Amino acid sequence: MSSVSDDWRRAEAEYTDDVIGETTIPVLFEESATRHADAAAQQYKGGIYDRSLVPSVVPAAPDGEYASLTYGEMREIVHNLAAGFRELGVEAGDAVGIYAETRMEWAHTDLALLSVGSVVTTVYTESATQQAQFLLDDAEATGVVVENAELLDRILQIESELDLSFVIVIDEFDGHDDRDDVLSLAELHDRGAETYDPEAFRSWLEERTVDDLASLIYTSGTTGRPKGVELTHGNFRSNINGVRKRFGPRPDKAEGLPTLDEHTRSLSFLPLAHVFERVSGHFLMFASGATVAYAESTDTVGEDIAQVGPTTAASVPRVYERIYDSMRENAPSPIFEFAVRTARDWAKTDAPGAGLKLKHAVADKLVYSKVRDQMGGNVEFFVSGGGSLSKRLAELFDGMGIPILEGYGLTETSPVVSVNPPEDYRAGTLGPPLSNVEVDLDETVVSEDQKAAATGAIGELLVKGPNVTRGYWKRPGETTEAFTDDGWFRTGDIIEQTDDDYLIYHDRIKQILVLDTGKNVAPQPIEDEFATSERIDQIMVIGDNRKFVAALVVPNFERLEAWADEEGIDLPSEQEDICADERVRAWIDEEIQAVNETLATHEQIKQFELIPLEWTPGNDLLTPSMKIKRRNVIERFDPAVEAIYGTD
Repeated sequence: MSSVSDDWRRAEAEYTDDVIGETTIPVLFEESATRHADAAAQQYKGGIYDRSLVPSVVPAAPDGEYASLTYGEMREIVHNLAAGFRELGVEAGDAVGIYAETRMEWAHTDLALLSVGSVVTTVYTESATQQAQFLLDDAEATGVVVENAELLDRILQIESELDLSFVIVIDEFDGHDDRDDVLSLAELHDRGAETYDPEAFRSWLEERTVDDLASLIYTSGTTGRPKGVELTHGNFRSNINGVRKRFGPRPDKAEGLPTLDEHTRSLSFLPLAHVFERVSGHFLMFASGATVAYAESTDTVGEDIAQVGPTTAASVPRVYERIYDSMRENAPSPIFEFAVRTARDWAKTDAPGAGLKLKHAVADKLVYSKVRDQMGGNVEFFVSGGGSLSKRLAELFDGMGIPILEGYGLTETSPVVSVNPPEDYRAGTLGPPLSNVEVDLDETVVSEDQKAAATGAIGELLVKGPNVTRGYWKRPGETTEAFTDDGWFRTGDIIEQTDDDYLIYHDRIKQILVLDTGKNVAPQPIEDEFATSERIDQIMVIGDNRKFVAALVVPNFERLEAWADEEGIDLPSEQEDICADERVRAWIDEEIQAVNETLATHEQIKQFELIPLEWTPGNDLLTPSMKIKRRNVIERFDPAVEAIYGTD
């Protein structure tokens, strides 16, 4: 971990270059594509999709291997798709949905729609049919771009409830020849290629301003009905500017310090329907002239990262926890434990002694270098967002030579409010705010216990800046509630701020547990303590309006079975029966008691129930960005909650 003076903050605020500007998103892309016309913009994998653009528009990539599109080639596709959308009648201000996985065509479609002035609304592929209907209907979408025949069928099931004038399908599909309002992306492209006119295209861009609405991105709905967050071109642009100032190739940066520029290669795998990946993994990368490679799926990230060899990637904490689990499985236990201790010791000191240097060199040869090689050997840093990252996990990666720069943001802030700078990153913090973002704290919403436990100022984080949304779509009342009388956006998050402005996450206000003793408990920091647990896969701390803190726990069944084999224990065959086994409960309890020793008495987990089902976006227990849907978990496993608190 580095430690430097604050000179970088002044340099960041004053820095400007060709990327930083006050343009709309499509103009940003046009300018970058001109600067980097012959450089690789995208890398796509063969044998995964039945792409309609292949082979007439895009060359086929060999099965299991990556091929590239240059910025010039990508720009031509965007131009033709934009002309195609205009041919279909898309006008400025029309909302069009994108309902697809993260892939290169998502970016083509997004930029094409933005070029004609459309408002892009996003739909997660995990969304159930009725959820998709709500998102498209609420946004008043006039059309939708879907990934494949399966999602096309979902849309056709609900089309009578929507007012769609067209459906575009990215992949090849069969049937529907009798409908002229259902087209493949290739057919749309070809229509546009026939009518594309450079002057007309330029006029579309010139008609747009940074104040125009660019996108409606819906909140996850963990605390109620999803709300459409209105984000303008100016919101996105200002956030790109702020992050570029922090990570761009500033002249004050020391040699060897990682930057984002035309030499950057990133791996994209988080949902582009989420603002985090769309801005950090696409808009920012394309603005910088970087290369974006697309993972086959979230399940193949390990394989794809080795093949692509990226210099960076953005992810959520859950993915880093999975990488940690993989490391643990692949290294003998004594060596792994030695490597973890050494990495954390290394990360926490600026002046390692001879003994620590020797240990680190040994651990690097045995473990760290192999992990870096498995990630392609080029990773300079990762970025973590979309949830709280365990400090212990961050220290481990830092000590291995793979720093994770944690940041903070929300959909309503486009999204980045703060992120750790490469010059002075600090595990366990969210970094200082970007130079074009203001923050303040409302200390009236936290208890005296919370204030006493914090080392700095603490309260609800308030945000101002050009990145902040103008409000929620068709929700004037909720928009008013989201802002203070003097215009600060209420994040709903309890944040601590150090004397030198680094932010530290505590929890969501709505998730703070208020015990019936009056004590306040933040569940997230407790849950983070289990991020590196080999026995517990997932945990949710509960206890609101109860006498004590408890937890719902999903065991690590793979490690559990290995332990049972080692101990000669014959476990039941069904996971539900395993969770009821007292020997298993005792094994899990040892882990919980170890964490309890680090907690205040009122924070300690007094009881727990084991859950025989992994929480995923697919079963609606996690958001697409891998956050726990607490209300859904409580409702789904109400019998387990009652088993804990039946007699309180």
